[in-house]
Order: sequence, then structure tokens, then C-alpha cells
Amino acid sequence: MKTSWRSASLVASAAAVLVLTTACGQDKADTSTGSQNVGAAPAANGYGSAGAAASPSTGANTGAGTQTQSAGQLAVADTDKLGDVVTDSAGMTLYRFDKDTAEPPKSNCDGDCATAWPPVPASGATAPIGVDKTLLGEVTRTDGSKQLTYEGWPLYRFAKDTKAGDTKGQGVGGTWYATAPDGKKASGGGEAAAGGSAEAGDLPGLSTRNDPELGEVVVDKNGMTVYRFEKDVPWPMKSNCVGECLEKWPVVAPVDAADTKGIDNKNDGRRGYVVNNRPDGLKQQSIDCWPLYTFAGDKKPGDTNGQGVGGTWYAISPEGKPLGKPK
Repeated sequence: MKTSWRSASLVASAAAVLVLTTACGQDKADTSTGSQNVGAAPAANGYGSAGAAASPSTGANTGAGTQTQSAGQLAVADTDKLGDVVTDSAGMTLYRFDKDTAEPPKSNCDGDCATAWPPVPASGATAPIGVDKTLLGEVTRTDGSKQLTYEGWPLYRFAKDTKAGDTKGQGVGGTWYATAPDGKKASGGGEAAAGGSAEAGDLPGLSTRNDPELGEVVVDKNGMTVYRFEKDVPWPMKSNCVGECLEKWPVVAPVDAADTKGIDNKNDGRRGYVVNNRPDGLKQQSIDCWPLYTFAGDKKPGDTNGQGVGGTWYAISPEGKPLGKPK
């Protein structure tokens, strides 16, 4: 039986909107965030930082050389970790983006996002053998080009996938997923977070899990461990993870206080659960004025591969404390 936090959040969300003039030393921070995804590094175009080496003029991966080619005859590939996923004729995994819409089809990945996640052209594509061809369609992008859709969802390749069978884009930013043959997100069986029984899809935007070594750690909606950076400054709040740093440590996007469980989200007007309005345009959730991140090196719920990296990155407690930091 699912917990009742979601129904309670609907009642509480209206009261969660708060504009602070002095919180964390910022001039202005707004905790009214809507239902944004967590664990991503959403730039102005709203995509998770991928750091792909791609051609800015074409959006094609200069190493793979196939990112803007027609998908041709689609296929269904059986992968060890994700189960069946849809690929193009060259065996390259095709992805969908949580911030797109399927009804009606609409792509929200443009600019730099489309460089890291090249849209799949609609022309020349045919359905996988044994799959209903009506699942395929197209959507007109903002630049006028036609993008292939699958069960209404726009399809993309990932610039860091360089060979057939790669699935490096799976779970990036908590918003990108390989496409399953039925058009849903490939999940690989829905692993539960270590120390807990809830699957990632049942988790609030931020919650906690009991780690056998670190104790109670904060996790995002996908069950991924959340970290703080000791080189950041809590007052006035400032993130010192910028540029290439964000490729390894994507920011946690804002989460409504009502969409949390077990998190210290009380705000006394000075410190607490507020949004960091970064100079680079990203909006980043914080706890006790410490900006929050996930780690690209964590591949599944329960991973803590970012713990102690460089002596500056630590899993964060629900009160904002660094867990396992040497005294």
C-alpha cells in the first residue's frame, strides 16, 4: 500500500509558497516550484547536463557520426540491465524526455539540449518488426524540422552513446530514459532503493533512506543519493560547482516543500528549505542553505559513489549535515 504523503501534499502545497527576502543571505528566493523533476541540472532549456562533445552546428556527435541520420528500421534490443529497449537500425538506443509531452506530442529539448540529445528525424523511419506501426508518428519542432515520435513521445539519441548497445543516457538528470517497446520508460525491473521498500516511482521529490554505513541520507524522487559540496557557502548561499563540475554533479532542481517526506523543510526566514537562484540561471534546491546535488557516477538507487570524493563531497542528512565527514 502506497504512503499517503501525495494526497497530503495536494492540501499543503498552497501553503508552501513563500517568498523570502533574507533567506540564506539571498536577495530573493522562491519555494514555489510546481512539479519539477529532481536530480537534474536543468539549464534555461530544462535539460539535464550531459557534457556531450557535440557539434554545435548540427547537433551531431562528432565521434559517432550517426546522430542526425534517419533511424531507418527500428528494432527491439534485449539489454542486460534495462530489458527490451527500442533502437535505430544501427543499434543505437532511442530515448524519451520526461519534460516532453505525448498528448499532444511536443518536444521541450532545444538549443544546447538538442546538441547533447540529438532529435531523431521522422523521415525514413519504420516500426520494429512485430510492433504496431501506428505507434510511430512525428512532431514539428520549433525549428520546423520533423522529429520521430513513439507512442506520442519524441525520440532522441544520446551524444555520449558511441556504439550499438550503449545506454549511457539512462536516468540522466532523472528525466531521460531509454524507450521500451510499449513506449514507456525502460526501467530494468524497478530496483528498490537500498534500505527501503518503495520503488523510485513511488517516492516524493525528496525523502530519506537508511544507509547501512551513513545512516539517514536524503534521496531524490528516483532514489538517488543527494550530496552537498564543502566548497559551497551557506551564508550568503553560493554554489562553487560550476561549468564542468556540473557534468559530474548535477544540481537538484527545486522541489515543493509539500512534495517531501522526512526532510527538514521548515523555514525560519533566515535559514532553511529555499531555492538557490544561481548566476548561471539554474534554480537549485537547498537544505539549511546548502545547495543540493546528485552524482553522475551513481548508477542506481542506493549508490553512494560520490561519498567523500575529493574530501569535499558528502551525502547530506535531512537536516543539511554532511554524513561521514571526518572530524
